[in-house]
Parts: sequence; structure tokens; C-alpha cells
Amino acid sequence: MTERAALTGAAGSTTAAPLRAHSPAVSAARARRWGALYYAEQVLRVMKGYGWTIIMYGVGQPVAYLFAMGVGLATLVQANGAGVFGGVSYLTFIAPALLISAAVMTAANEFTFPVMDGFKWRRVYYGPHASPLTPAQIAGGQIIAVTVRFLLQSALYFAVVALFGASPSGWGWVSILVATLAGLSFGLPLMAYAASIKDDKGQFAMVMRFIVTPLFLFSGTFFPLDTLPLGVRWIGWISPIWHGTELGRVFSYGYRETPLLTIVHLAFLLGLTVIGWVLTKRQFSKRMGA
Repeated sequence: MTERAALTGAAGSTTAAPLRAHSPAVSAARARRWGALYYAEQVLRVMKGYGWTIIMYGVGQPVAYLFAMGVGLATLVQANGAGVFGGVSYLTFIAPALLISAAVMTAANEFTFPVMDGFKWRRVYYGPHASPLTPAQIAGGQIIAVTVRFLLQSALYFAVVALFGASPSGWGWVSILVATLAGLSFGLPLMAYAASIKDDKGQFAMVMRFIVTPLFLFSGTFFPLDTLPLGVRWIGWISPIWHGTELGRVFSYGYRETPLLTIVHLAFLLGLTVIGWVLTKRQFSKRMGA
């Protein structure tokens, strides 16, 4: 065999088979089965483009609060309010609350303007909907992507909290999951509302000003809820931030409460999440004519 033939034979033996596209039927079947994951991948790729902004907003802001309130203000609070925080430091007390609040505030952003963008501004939902993806898959894909964001930013924030020694319990990592659930319990009903809006008239600014901010301030974030006046205490009772914060404190440092109340917190967050998902699917189907 000549040298040229040997080289040709060697090259031929290593040549990969040509790539072939799936048939339309196969592609459609895969989209019907995995459509939510495909759309979630697309949303995550978009998020990757402003990843540092996500990190600074989702982690930097609560860490700044942690320094300001848990380290700075704590010296005054602990000197004048010993025993108010259940025998733990003020830093340990507020750390779970800031973790939950960060997830809820992220939900307020991710489940409002991007939804309006999908239906009204750039109409990015209608391209995938022209494929075999259903409205429920498109909504589910966006929810999956935002859930991944919740998990990542909560894990990063919890790592900072652990470095400060503000989560002494071995179960503190569960607060990452609690924060994710709290974000979904607030975000999914808000997503359903955002999907129902056809014209932007400042509704989201009103939500941030008159819903998100009061929930942040009056949900036992900085002081125990029972120390607030009765006139505003009810805000905490209906707030995902308070229910999530109480659960987070149970896992972070062994906050003592009756098991029944712990079940109520969990049931409240799960109930809002399920209701929000049902309403979101219905509204997406209605808007897309399914």
C-alpha cells in the first residue's frame, strides 16, 4: 500500500458521520415533552448576559443590609434590647429574614417586567408558541429559570451568612430552599397578574411601592412581629416574607415555635405557589389563544 493510500485510509477511518437534523415529527415530539426545559434554557442564556448585575442585586444588596443592620445597628439594638431576639445575636436574627426578602424582591422583578415583555413589548412568547410549545410550557420554562436563579443567589448569600457565623444550626442550608419557596409563593400570583395586564400604566411601580415595600418592613424582618403595633401586625400574617422568615429561623438557629405553626408556614407558602401556578397557566393560555 502506498503512503498516500495509507493516509487516505487513516483519514477515512476517523471521519465522523455527517450530522443530520431530526425530522419535524421527532423535533415536535421532543418539544412537546421537554418544551419547558428548552424555554428555561433560553431564559437562562439571556440571564447569563447580565450575570454580574444579577449577582450584585441578588447578593450584594442583602449583604450590604447584613453589614449595615447586623453589624452596625446590632451594637445599639443588643445593648438596649437584650433577650428580645430569643437568645441569639441580632445578626443571627435578621440573616434569615434578609435571605427570604432577597428572594421575594427578585421575584417581584423577574415575574413582572419580563412577563410584560413577553406579551406586550417584544412579544418574545409568541415565537416559541408558533412551535409545538404550549403556553403552559412557556410559563413553566420561565418559572424553572427563575427558580434556578433563586437557588443560586440564595446559596451565595447563605455562604456569606455562614462565614459570619450567623447560621449556627447544621440545618441552616435548608433556608436556601425556604427562600426559593417564598420567592415562588409571592412571584407566581404576581406572574398571573402581570400576564393579565395589556397596557403598562405603572402597575408594577405600584406593586413595588405599596405591596413589596410594606411586606419587607412589616414582616418581622428587623424585629419580632409581636413587637409591632396590632394595626400593622396583620401585614406579617399574610406576608410570604414573614412565613418564610419564621421557617428560615427555625432551620438557621433552632428558633422555637410550635410544630403546628411551622406546618402553617409551610402550608401557606405551598398554597400560594400552587394557586399562583394554576392562575398563571390559565392566564397564559388565555392570552395566547390556546
